[in-house]
Amino acid sequence: MNRPVSPKPTPFQDDRTPPLRVRRAPRAPRSANAARPLPAPPLAYPPPARPLPTRRAAAAPRLSRRTLLWAGAGLLAFLLLSCAALTLGVGLVYASGILPGVRAGSVSLGGLSVQEAEARLNAEWTAIRVQDISTSREQHIAPTDLGLLLDSAATAAEAYAQGRSQFSAVLAAFIGRMSVHPVVRVDADALTAGLTTLATSFDQPPVNAGVRFTDGVLETTEPQLGRAVDVNATAAAVVADPGAALRDGTLKLVMASVAPAVTDAAPMLEAARAILANPLELRAYDPVTGDSVYWPAPPEQWAGWLRAEPDATRVSGLRLQLEDAPARAYFTAIATNALDSSRYVKWDEAVAALQTAVSNQQTIAAARVYYHDLQHTVQPGETIISIAWDYGVPYLYIVQANGGLGGVSAGQVITIPTPDTFLPYAPNPDKRIVVSMREQRTRVYENGALKWDWSTSTGISDSPTWPGVYQVISHEPNAYAGNWNLWMPSFMGVYQPIPGADFTNGFHGFPTRGGSQILWTNSLGTRVTYGCILLSNENAQALYNWAETGVVVDIQS
Repeated sequence: MNRPVSPKPTPFQDDRTPPLRVRRAPRAPRSANAARPLPAPPLAYPPPARPLPTRRAAAAPRLSRRTLLWAGAGLLAFLLLSCAALTLGVGLVYASGILPGVRAGSVSLGGLSVQEAEARLNAEWTAIRVQDISTSREQHIAPTDLGLLLDSAATAAEAYAQGRSQFSAVLAAFIGRMSVHPVVRVDADALTAGLTTLATSFDQPPVNAGVRFTDGVLETTEPQLGRAVDVNATAAAVVADPGAALRDGTLKLVMASVAPAVTDAAPMLEAARAILANPLELRAYDPVTGDSVYWPAPPEQWAGWLRAEPDATRVSGLRLQLEDAPARAYFTAIATNALDSSRYVKWDEAVAALQTAVSNQQTIAAARVYYHDLQHTVQPGETIISIAWDYGVPYLYIVQANGGLGGVSAGQVITIPTPDTFLPYAPNPDKRIVVSMREQRTRVYENGALKWDWSTSTGISDSPTWPGVYQVISHEPNAYAGNWNLWMPSFMGVYQPIPGADFTNGFHGFPTRGGSQILWTNSLGTRVTYGCILLSNENAQALYNWAETGVVVDIQS
């Protein structure tokens, strides 16, 4: 028996979906003459079937608050147990020693016992670094110079305790380094005194407004702020917490700005133009030879050294001043090439003289040339006295300079004291007295010209006048010589033949004895004295009034 065949399902329906029926549009009435409409094209695809329902993914189960609390507690317990285990492990390994990475100040103490740490602190904490952090300038100085005393035992104990807690043990393990503050005792007075001394190395003085040449035009320069160590603030920080102040072995200075005294040099321009019309000259005067050498600095060079300073005594309220450093450097370079190794200039004196001259609107200043001690190799036949005579030094000074030397032998090296031994006062380069024992004459010079030329008398051979370069060191209207019972009018002391003795040779007029007897009035021009230089009363008085203390006296053999 034949069964009816079921229609084949389309791709958009299955066997459970009834077949789709196509509904045709109703036909319009057709007239006899109307054209028959074209049939509608067949559907290419059947209309979409009703969408199938989608299945939602299952939602994740939500954790309860109790579950979260238990999880957090478990994690915390794990961390605490880990810390405890780490602390126990570190403690077992370093039970009697300081943990690794521990430092006190700048001293590493890791792995040492407390006793070893104390010894290392005592050995290495011998210098601290003092620093101006803004400029990175620093010095190393002994802590005791600042009144700082390390308690090494207490510091070692602090280092041993470091890292023994759970937290710090973990921190030490991860960081690898832990620091403890050194335990320091402070002497506040010594700290203040030490910082005051140290400040001179760190202070930067302010620079006042000044003048300079720019393309041949004189103009003002800008002032500059200075910096100075705030000693009180630095000391207060150290006293308040010494360990924190020295935690890394460095003492950081508290610095303060210092304002310049003059911020506008315009009122000084006219004065500067006047003084800069000439070079600045330093007159180097050698009192031993009597020579002077002039070292000039051209205006365009030294104009840059000028600064203005307050001066209430002047109408402008300012005065010109010369900067120390550039003037010192310039003239030092000249002197190095001009002077041999036996001579030198004291630059503090020379620069001060230059500054005084400029302040007084002058452009010439004098500097004295000094001498070093000399070394002499004794030649055959020489004696201490002959050597002393040749060098122009009283022989007892050579004996003293060589430790009480009793005699000399050929080839021996002895010290000849500098002529400056006998020139204690600032010399006047424009006045000089020259005594010639060979000629028995005294010649007086002023500003390089001969002023007086007198007959004179010097000491006898048993009590000679000693050659050398000396100075007028005293004035006595009528001095008494007890050894010879002599009164000497218009006495000017020149040198002491015996070191340290209250006995002086010098110039004087005709002496008297017993209040009336006048000696040697007819002996001028011959050697008759006991070491002094004899002049007539009139000439002695004139010289006494003319020669102030410091005038150089050159006694020639």
